[in-house]
Amino acid sequence: MVRDGKLLQSVNRTVREYNLIADGDRIAVGVSGGKDSRVLLEVLRDGIDFPGAYSLVAVHVDGTNVGLPNLVPVLEPWFRELGVEYHIAPLAVADDEPLPMACFRCAMNRRKALFLAAAHLGCNKVALGHHADDAAVTALMNILYAGRIETLEPYRSFFGGRITAIRPLIRTPEKEIIRYARTRGWVFPAELACPREQTNRRLHLEHFLATFKDKERTQIRANLWRLGQRSQFMSTDLTDETEFSEV
Repeated sequence: MVRDGKLLQSVNRTVREYNLIADGDRIAVGVSGGKDSRVLLEVLRDGIDFPGAYSLVAVHVDGTNVGLPNLVPVLEPWFRELGVEYHIAPLAVADDEPLPMACFRCAMNRRKALFLAAAHLGCNKVALGHHADDAAVTALMNILYAGRIETLEPYRSFFGGRITAIRPLIRTPEKEIIRYARTRGWVFPAELACPREQTNRRLHLEHFLATFKDKERTQIRANLWRLGQRSQFMSTDLTDETEFSEV
């Protein structure tokens, strides 16, 4: 049972503010194996203050065929311990796909596999584990590398509204997620991390934000969030492909 009051308050506020969950929803929770997605699954399983009923299925995309660490032996026992329905989705890539894939292509292929699995499992929503610091870094990446002002959204519909991606942790600072993961005693060995994570642009900007004191970082996150939301509200030419380039 999730007992972190501060974390639950943040997530419940976000779910209510953006109407992320509705009665009867079937939600595929994307579980990569990292702290964010694991916290998300536990919070959605037993921590949401919601009067209706919804069902969950944890979906892990297995990318061992493209050189990603094998997390299935770690996650399957945990899924069973939680008592949640789960599905392991293979990461399908084209025969001519160059390996190792660039981070952008890898993210695209993993997201495609997740959404296809969600549709196959009869889900109308996909829950993603992005948090407030992810949103801030995404805004910085888009400003610095793409020349546009956009950030991650709390929700977004795809495929004509058949599936909606939701981000219940989007207003939750990463430090709250780290604190919860520590109380659960979760350990993430280096050999289970993405082999390219130390070289990507996102990590560099995460380290940059970490150089600010906590109070400054809170203000920076809030400013980038407001800027990104205002810009996206005014934009009329966003497409499904736009968001895939940000994660």
